[in-house]
Amino acid sequence: MIKLGVNIDHVATIRQARLEDFPSVIAAAAACEKAGADSITVHLREDRRHIQDSDVYGLKKNMRTKLNLEMAASEEIVKIALDVKPDFVCLVPEKRLELTTEGGLDVAGQKKKLAAITERLKKAGIVVSMFIDADAAQVEASRAVNADCVELHTGNYAKYFKEYGAESKKFLDEAGRIRKVSELAVKNGLILNAGHGLDYDNIGQICLIPQMNEFNIGFAIIARAVFAGLENAVREMKEAIAKRQANAATSGFA
Repeated sequence: MIKLGVNIDHVATIRQARLEDFPSVIAAAAACEKAGADSITVHLREDRRHIQDSDVYGLKKNMRTKLNLEMAASEEIVKIALDVKPDFVCLVPEKRLELTTEGGLDVAGQKKKLAAITERLKKAGIVVSMFIDADAAQVEASRAVNADCVELHTGNYAKYFKEYGAESKKFLDEAGRIRKVSELAVKNGLILNAGHGLDYDNIGQICLIPQMNEFNIGFAIIARAVFAGLENAVREMKEAIAKRQANAATSGFA
């Protein structure tokens, strides 16, 4: 069963819109855990637009499952990670003006810096992942910097599904590219995760990738929670993944 990591950043987005002390990300994490989430993801951005330092410390103290901290390769945030000691860290690119993370981290272009950060985090007992585009050079660079995992950026996969449809050549080509790079990641001994733009409808093809470890999904679940409640939204996503995986034995990857 592919694991589900739930990103709760947008619970904090709602809270920060009024600078209130609710809704609580601690309560949100607890609801996700109750519904079967395997881990909780938060992105501590340098501009602190949603998740705050206190959220990260509070989650680490109160959670029963695993905490995955997304973060830029920034010395300020690295020091916080080393203090909090989340279970996982995922290094991501970060731009101040972006609405959400745009594309994968250029690991190949900054191997020396990322290798040094990875070494520090791993010495603290933290599992380190690189958020990368589905590109062979970035997989090989992730292995070179001694990362434990890669999380493949599925933004184009989600975009093409929405714009062109599940049977379109554009979408199926992107799905095939992700599968090919996934095989390379596993061959290089990297734990294989995926995320960005995944939702209840587009999850199908990517569920069929062998040795996929975990999806990190946030916006779709939080948006669904507005109508269904957070626990139900998480359960529905777990069920969607399980249903797609149940077909894996009889369905080939397109």
